[in-house]
Formats: sequence, C-alpha cells, structure tokens
Amino acid sequence: MAKTRSKKPAKKSESKAKRFQKIRNLKKPFSGRSVKLHKSFKRSYREDYVRELEIPGVFAHIVETFKIIFKNWRLFLPFLILIVIANVFIVGIMSESTYHDFQDILDETSQSIAGGEIGNVGKAALLLLSTITTGGLKVNMSESETVFVIIIFLVVWLVTIFLLRHIMAGNKIKLRDGLYNAGSPIISTLMLALLVFFECIPIFLYIVVQSAAIQTGFLDTPFYALAFFIFAVLMFVISGYLLSSSLIALVAVTAPGLYPMKALDAASDLMASRRIKFILRIIALIILISIMFAVIMVPIILFDLWLKTFEWAQAIPLVPIALTTLTVFSEIYLTTYLYLYYRWMLDYEED
Repeated sequence: MAKTRSKKPAKKSESKAKRFQKIRNLKKPFSGRSVKLHKSFKRSYREDYVRELEIPGVFAHIVETFKIIFKNWRLFLPFLILIVIANVFIVGIMSESTYHDFQDILDETSQSIAGGEIGNVGKAALLLLSTITTGGLKVNMSESETVFVIIIFLVVWLVTIFLLRHIMAGNKIKLRDGLYNAGSPIISTLMLALLVFFECIPIFLYIVVQSAAIQTGFLDTPFYALAFFIFAVLMFVISGYLLSSSLIALVAVTAPGLYPMKALDAASDLMASRRIKFILRIIALIILISIMFAVIMVPIILFDLWLKTFEWAQAIPLVPIALTTLTVFSEIYLTTYLYLYYRWMLDYEED
C-alpha cells in the first residue's frame, strides 16, 4: 500500500512574525545598514512597514523645547541679544517711515471698506500680517544684505545645535565655545540647504501657476478649480515627502565627521515609515509660532499705536525691534524643536 506524504499546513502567521521580528531587530541607521521596508514588485504586509516610535507627544514636545531654552537662559539670552544686534547693524531693521506707510495704507483701506470702524485690535492684527513677512528687517534688501541674512540664520542654526548637543550630554559649555567651534560643518550644511531648495521647487511651481491662474481667471470654472486643487495637493505632498528627510539631515550633518550624503542616507533611514508623524509635528510647530506672534506682537502694536500719539515717541522703532527679537527667538526655538525630535528618534531602541 502506497504511503501518502502528509503535508503540513503553512504557518503564515509565523512567517509574518519572523518578518516583523526582522524589522524590529534592525540596527540603528548610523551603523551603516540601510532600512529597506519595501521591495519593488513584491507584496508588503503591514508589519513590514510599521515602525514603533515611543517618544513624547506633540504638547510634551512643545513644552520640553521651552523648558530647555528657559532652563539654559544664560546661554540663549546673550545669544539672542547678539543675533538681534547683528541683524540691526549688518542688515538693518524696518524703518519707521515704512511702518508709518503701512499704517497710512491700512487707515485708508479701513476708511473705504469698514467705514473707519475696524477697531484698534483689528488694526493691530492687520499691521502684524503686513509686517510679519519682513521679520522686522528692511523691506527692500540688497543682494549682499540677503546673503548676510542667510549667514546669520546659519549661525543661529549651527550654534544652537552645538550648544544643545553639549547640554544634553551633560557638559558645561559657554556661548563663546559655540560661536568659535560651531562653524565647522557650514559647507556640508550649505550643500544640504541647496538640496532643500531644489526639493521646494514643486511649491515654487505651485505659486507661479497659482499667480497665472488668478490673473487669467482660470479658477473661475469649477472643473478647472478642482483640477488645480488636486495639482496643489500633489505639489505639497511631493515637497513634504522630500523635505521630511532633508530637514532631519540638516540636523544630522552637524555631527563631527559626517558627510552630507551620509547624513541624508541616515536621515532617510530614521524617517522611514515616520514621515507623516514628523509632518504633523511641523504643522504643530507652524501653528505654535503663529500663536506666539499673535499673542506677543498684537499687544506690542497696540501699545505702539498709543505711544505714537505723543510727539516724542514718533521715532522709537518699538515694533521693528520687537518683531526682529521674536523672529530670532523663533529661529532658536525651531532649531531646538527639530534637534529634540532628531535625538529622540536616534536614541530610541527598536530592539
């Protein structure tokens, strides 16, 4: 009698568990091994691309960033004052005549549209919207002044990360150490910043197409408006996907001895299957900075409107200086916010 070969049922659940364990046991991105959660033309299972990341939530992230800055105010306050002074003397702040021009235009607009009943709070809010894009600096900057603005921002970025790295390592650090030693990765940072510029091209393309569409009345037709909306979403998704890795790479490249492409590969490994969470954190950061500008600058503008009723106070540039100071603080906060997220991802053990 012929023997029949017994076939054991395939244990699909065990194979999935093994794949999941393989993903969980990946080494850290800086160990030289790339994280590849997908393979082309092969089916991917949920456990193949889900990566846990147990870090503080968005609100805790915001609070922790404030705590680090204010706890080390002896470092960051002199640095803030130094950068504001550099902006004032190297680039220049918005002149009072330009600010008065904004006020006059707003007064004329309110008289023609709202019958002059726009109110002081509404006027302060509109003045903030009209001046916030300048950051308190000169409206018409020359090419050399624009270059200096970029250099100053790079100094803020590199020095803040240098200070944070030593603070989180428990080292005693002085501001002069950051000013003298933080500039070594500036070439690598500039190369990645150039890459970030190219990754923003879809957004720039959207801005150009939107301007042309408004001028030609292209958006008046509902079907074309829907098509343009889909185009806009696609452009922002492309740039957001690319920028999510490059922003973290800008933080990673400040590590000693790390080259730009190596930093970009490491950042891509860290961000694999985590981009949506990171984009949500960036949206929360934008909302927070907008709230900070509204809560702090609107009362200052209201006070300035009252102060300008006195003749002796006409030449005091209160709003431009306050706006420049808050802009520099926002740059320090943004850098600290991103660096914290990068360190939390880097220190998280996936094993």
